[in-house]
Amino acid sequence: MALSTRSNFAKPDDAFRAIVEAHHGLNDEQSADLDAALVLILANHIGDLDVLKEAIALAAQRMLGASQQQAQQQQQ
Repeated sequence: MALSTRSNFAKPDDAFRAIVEAHHGLNDEQSADLDAALVLILANHIGDLDVLKEAIALAAQRMLGASQQQAQQQQQ
């Protein structure tokens, strides 16, 4: 199974909203715990270690790109 990076949701905004709303009323620690639990549940659902590793690498790459972009904006 290859990692799919295009939206598979009929209504992607609704999916995003559901994730955001799940964090409503949570403190930072609870929010991080929810994220961790969600990641583990979805990783288990995927059930493919190669796809999981590809997703981890992509997420790390995106985080690195975002932090580099923020650093560049702060320098300007």
